[in-house]
Amino acid sequence: MSELVLTVDEAAERLRVSRWTLYNLIRSNQLRTVKIGRRRLVPVDALTECLDRLTEVAA
Repeated sequence: MSELVLTVDEAAERLRVSRWTLYNLIRSNQLRTVKIGRRRLVPVDALTECLDRLTEVAA
């Protein structure tokens, strides 16, 4: 079974950015997250959505 959500560290690693950059994406509403208890998790499909939006802006 593939992963549904990633931790912030795992998401940052997949995008090859720092945690700081990932949190900036979250704060600017460019990256969707879910909060379960005290943990902030990133749905795997949110990474693709974020990259698609950033690619559109760059084009």
